[in-house]
Amino acid sequence: MASGFFITGTDTNVGKTWATITLMHALQQQGQKVVGMKPVAAGCEWHQGGWKNQDAMWLQQYASIALDYKQINPYAFEQAVSPHIACGETAVSLAVIRKQFQKLQTLSDCTLVEGAGGWLSPLGQALDNAELATALQLPVILVVGMRLGCINHARLSYQAISQAKLDCAGWLAVQLEADMPAFAANLSYIQDTIQAPLLGVLPYLENPDFDFLAEHVKI
Repeated sequence: MASGFFITGTDTNVGKTWATITLMHALQQQGQKVVGMKPVAAGCEWHQGGWKNQDAMWLQQYASIALDYKQINPYAFEQAVSPHIACGETAVSLAVIRKQFQKLQTLSDCTLVEGAGGWLSPLGQALDNAELATALQLPVILVVGMRLGCINHARLSYQAISQAKLDCAGWLAVQLEADMPAFAANLSYIQDTIQAPLLGVLPYLENPDFDFLAEHVKI
């Protein structure tokens, strides 16, 4: 089992955080000590003396050990826009993120790093998700939001991960709609055209139930 994974998505709002926490639960059920990290987050609210992102707070809540918020999310920006805009004059440092990731690795059996947006989305003015995943040298798990257009997004994302010479450990399908037309046919086509295992299908839920969702993944 890898000591960590990089979680990326076919787009923004495709269920990366739910998928990350689901994977954390599945690994914890195997007896592993697991933590999640969201290095860069935009769209934060002022909470208990600092800018905090709801997704990152969930990762903090579901970690196997108690962690300070900044250990999970070193770069938190207020504006709900692309991080390279939200960061303003703040330089998002790869060295800072890598150092914090290495600390988390010493505290856990497996560290899941959740990117922001899609594979080539920027994390700052001089860093994107692909560059971060390459620097961390983590196997990648691709979260595919199942909706119209997802086949193209999934295949392009997988192609880009492969071109970066990183291992795509698998992909997760997230059912974003209660009743997507031709869901099974779309799922089957992606399975046939992506040379990475389908790790699970997360069914549509109004509210998260991570124990239930963990029953639908294999890692």
